[in-house]
Amino acid sequence: MNRYAVIGAGPSGLAAARALTKRGIGIDGYEASTGVGGLWDIDNPRSTMYESAHLISSRTTTEFAEYPMRSTVDYPGHRTLRQYFEDYAEHFGLTGLFRFETTVTRLEPRDDGWDLTSSGPDGEETRWYAGVVLANGTLAEPNVPTFAGEFSGELMHTSEYRSAAQLTGRRVLLIGAGNSGCDIAVDAVHHASSVDMSVRRGYYFVPRYLFGRPSDTLNQGRPLPARVKQAVDSRVLRAFTGDPARFGFPKPDYRIHEAHPIVNTMILNHLGQGDLRIRPDVERLDGTTVRFRDGTSDDYDLLLLATGYRLDYPFVDPQHLHWSGAAPRLFLHVFPASFNGLFVMGMIEASGIGWQGRYEQAELLAAYLDAAENDPPRAVRFRDRVTSEPWPDLTGGYRYLRLDRMAYYVNKDAYRGAVRRERSALERPHPEHAHIRTP
Repeated sequence: MNRYAVIGAGPSGLAAARALTKRGIGIDGYEASTGVGGLWDIDNPRSTMYESAHLISSRTTTEFAEYPMRSTVDYPGHRTLRQYFEDYAEHFGLTGLFRFETTVTRLEPRDDGWDLTSSGPDGEETRWYAGVVLANGTLAEPNVPTFAGEFSGELMHTSEYRSAAQLTGRRVLLIGAGNSGCDIAVDAVHHASSVDMSVRRGYYFVPRYLFGRPSDTLNQGRPLPARVKQAVDSRVLRAFTGDPARFGFPKPDYRIHEAHPIVNTMILNHLGQGDLRIRPDVERLDGTTVRFRDGTSDDYDLLLLATGYRLDYPFVDPQHLHWSGAAPRLFLHVFPASFNGLFVMGMIEASGIGWQGRYEQAELLAAYLDAAENDPPRAVRFRDRVTSEPWPDLTGGYRYLRLDRMAYYVNKDAYRGAVRRERSALERPHPEHAHIRTP
């Protein structure tokens, strides 16, 4: 039987390893860090974790369904999550399948498969695999914008932020918001001498708890139509959080759920207390002075860029992943239409999709690889499906912002439904081979 490589031992890599080995598919795993956990391992050199980080989705909507967390905390912190992944890997016998402290440096196609070159404790090595699963994460390569002028203070991306001690006594300007940016702003107000946030657009702020329950555990039944859910949730947010424009944020130029919401209302409390200020977009940098687009300016010691991340698969030529704009164009964000033996895990972002959504990706991939080995007509039928158009609509009726960071954003219900349907169709016997049952 063919053997496959899995790059990355974070949640998506572990999901792939579990789903493939469950079907008896042989794998070798590669992980640059010393253990499993991916970005949730704060000691991982590629981790972008910080000391105060917790889940922004609740435990029960995030965990793997077949392996619930031992913790009963609604929003566990990163150390609890690292332990969870270590326990998960040990429980399913995955840890020993990975080569740790081993970095994949190059993938090259050869003989209907891939030569994988890696560098680890024993030096450089090249091995051939029938296919390679890319699960090295989406939040490791910082997106660093350029600004007019020059800044003479310190400029840092949030990927380098670890603890509020880095901010003590400093005049801090956070550029951008997002969930990490707002978390760090809340950290900063207790340590920095001053904190401002420069934002370009408005955001929707969702409380972690509504009606005494984690907010993302509400409405877990049949999903509401997009416009109905937007109308209902907008009213609920107005009742619980009011209008963020009162605190200086711009009004959003999009409807709720058309971009990832901020699951942090503590920042509104601090704005209301005067602990930090909202500033407009940056126009230019001039020494320690930042000039804003509304004509105002101020001096800062540290510019902290909460400007997100970009996808990065540095070990393979982009042409093999069919890049289109800011992301590869893949069927269900997994399969290149060329079926060249590369597969991507975890290249999805969605409110509430959790690690179970990523595991369902891996189950579909495992079903395909199993069919390719043991029932080629099914695999051919699936490939024909992928190479035909149109592909499933993964938006759920939402009009997502056309931004680079939204290039692989999906609606969780639409996405999981599409993955399950494709898996069901893939595993359905061909009519010519179906058994006819007589009365």
